[in-house]
Amino acid sequence: MNNILITSGGRRVSLVRAFMKELKAIFPSAKVYVADFNPNLSPAAQIADKSIKICRVDDADYSDYLLKACIENNVKLVIPTIDTELLILSQNKEKFLRHNITIIISNKNLIEACIDKIKTHTLFEKLNVNVAKTYSKSNYKLPIFIKPLNGSGSNNNFIVKSKSQISEYQLKNDSLKFFEYFDAELYDEYTCDLYYDKNSNLKCVIPRKRIETRAGEVSKGVTKKNRLITFIDQNFSFLEDAIGCITVQFFLHKNTNEIKGIEINPRFGGGFPLSYLAGGNYPKWIIQEYMLHEELNYFDAWEENLLMLRYDDEILIKNHED
Repeated sequence: MNNILITSGGRRVSLVRAFMKELKAIFPSAKVYVADFNPNLSPAAQIADKSIKICRVDDADYSDYLLKACIENNVKLVIPTIDTELLILSQNKEKFLRHNITIIISNKNLIEACIDKIKTHTLFEKLNVNVAKTYSKSNYKLPIFIKPLNGSGSNNNFIVKSKSQISEYQLKNDSLKFFEYFDAELYDEYTCDLYYDKNSNLKCVIPRKRIETRAGEVSKGVTKKNRLITFIDQNFSFLEDAIGCITVQFFLHKNTNEIKGIEINPRFGGGFPLSYLAGGNYPKWIIQEYMLHEELNYFDAWEENLLMLRYDDEILIKNHED
């Protein structure tokens, strides 16, 4: 069976639905599973064909537990979704491949570079991308942006515009670093969804302007065809060790078109549903590449100026017991 398992499903209902739609259009009897530590409280697990309870990502046996679940459920492809599982899954790709199970994930070297913000800056510079200045905690220029060296979402992120706002916690916590701040009055923020084939060649880039975010995830965004596409085509056409969906965050100056690279996340981002609905059919391309063994052409016929406004919805489960 050509089944797909999406790990750490959580609230990723739109992503699961996209994979279900595209998989069943090609293999009608195939299933999309969601693995989660607490599937009873996961909205994505409720709409999947089946949910699988699994141990926590930080459990020492996580990869073995996940492999066992894949074998028992005839899973052929695994789609990771959260930062904390990327390194361990990239380190265990070969173990899964020995059972004819492919994890759609970039290779270990790229994962390691993306986890560490300083290493990400080094990678950007190799790709001819300007980055935010990094300051020492004794010598900085306000305003600054404080964020963890390793982190995701907006956890422990701070915008500091006056010295009185800097706390002892921020000064003494070695994991928090001081970076140049990009004023929203001057810069637009973009998340770009890039698709890389199994040979790490770029096949699509869709810039999404971030209009509004909530908890580090875009809640209002719009697709744009602008200078970022040419820039990425020139500098990211081949990205060593990149596989599948990669999200790259940039700031684009409103007047000068200056581009600054911020983060690279080697996974599906929370705002990917906008790119999918605009025509960037990454779930289908994954199925074509890894199940049908087809080669992909570069795709740029996606819809520009498509606005996404997200809202909360409800999934109700009757007779639930704690």
